[in-house]
Amino acid sequence: MKMRTAFVAALLLFLASPRAVAAPSLSEAAGSYVIVPSQSVLAFAVPAVSGPGIKGRFARFEGTVDIPADSVEAARVTITIYPESVTTGQKRVDDFLKTDAVFDTRNERAIIFRSARVHRTGEDAATIEGNLTARGRTFRETFRARLADSRRGSLRFHVQGKVFRSRYGMDVGTPIYSNVVDFDMDLSVRRR
Repeated sequence: MKMRTAFVAALLLFLASPRAVAAPSLSEAAGSYVIVPSQSVLAFAVPAVSGPGIKGRFARFEGTVDIPADSVEAARVTITIYPESVTTGQKRVDDFLKTDAVFDTRNERAIIFRSARVHRTGEDAATIEGNLTARGRTFRETFRARLADSRRGSLRFHVQGKVFRSRYGMDVGTPIYSNVVDFDMDLSVRRR
């Protein structure tokens, strides 16, 4: 009985003790992936001079991530966002964002980002420069990405960036609302 109790206690101590867990590495993430929208969040925020500003997310988006085995810097990222899926939790705000003052969803069906250059900044981090096209205008934008998790055949990236909305003709409400849109994305991708 004592031996059994000692074994159980030792097992519990082993399971409770902190063990070194290797952080995910971009070098080990090579492959072709597709974004899984149901496991991802593409959120944004537009701060205001006073008050909470506007916070929302896009419910519909898709994309791919291709990381060559020989060079993370040669990775390619493509994301397509469908602006009619914007949601802020306030119908009045959602309806306004869909008008021609902002997304113009009647005439503009998609916002597209295509990477042009990836610069590795750490074992699990990189900056991604690329062309963002919205409302017929294209500008170079930069996002910071960190590989947050790596499991069999799937990865999870935390991506952040700032975009000037005036570039894309969406600057209605400035200066009360910031010209800067803060993007905060949690993207889950699955090997294809």
